[in-house]
Amino acid sequence: MQFSRFVALGDSQTEGMGDPDPRYEYRGWADRLAERLALSNPDLRYANLAVRGKTARQARDEQLAPALAMEPDLITAPLGMNDVISRSDMAEVREDLDEVYRVLHATGAAVVISTYPDVTRTIPMGQRFEDKLQALNAMMRDFAAAYDFILVDLYSAPVLTDLRAWAPDRLHASPLGHERFADGAAFALGLEGSSPDWGAPLDPWAEPHRLARHARDARWAAQYLTPWMIRRLRGRSLGDGRSPKRPLLTPVREGPEQRRAAPADG
Repeated sequence: MQFSRFVALGDSQTEGMGDPDPRYEYRGWADRLAERLALSNPDLRYANLAVRGKTARQARDEQLAPALAMEPDLITAPLGMNDVISRSDMAEVREDLDEVYRVLHATGAAVVISTYPDVTRTIPMGQRFEDKLQALNAMMRDFAAAYDFILVDLYSAPVLTDLRAWAPDRLHASPLGHERFADGAAFALGLEGSSPDWGAPLDPWAEPHRLARHARDARWAAQYLTPWMIRRLRGRSLGDGRSPKRPLLTPVREGPEQRRAAPADG
């Protein structure tokens, strides 16, 4: 497939957190996918409206209209993970997602969504979210079937149960994890050179002793879980007051100066 206007919607995953980039803070799987698409179409223009912390409803309210105005022919919109960890009514989440996806379907663009990795394997106490995660993944499969979307099944990728695919906070993918997500999207889109083995496990590594794992998990809770819980109790998000990193359709291979010069409204 060849596309000319690619717009990414979403949250921190699509913004690219966990994948540092010296040019402009974060790269991420969507940027990596755009770079691959540009290999076959150097004229591809790309916008990334994702902002960390956004729920499906916030993406609907803040990102949908700007995305439609760009008349994209490719849209990526994996949404809902922040709802899993912050909302209790999954029926409402389905309604919000359906509203977004129904509108995206009507554009006629190719739309890519995903399931979400098995956080019960990577996050201590992740079992608390298992039922809602499974519900969200079932929704994603249903939406993909109902609207003829392209689905990247991250839940079934063994590599994403490996801590090496995750940043130290275990909430965001590492550069390796983002690369594998981009690999999965490339394969789902049928891009030349993509591989069905994008989700294959990494080579085995020596797991730390049980006591060392407990100490590691305790450090993680103090450094990452506690601040997140405090923000949640205060009704705050890392995305409060932030604008999208790439709010306009611009050439994929633009320089950082051009990116900084683009308006940051939205």
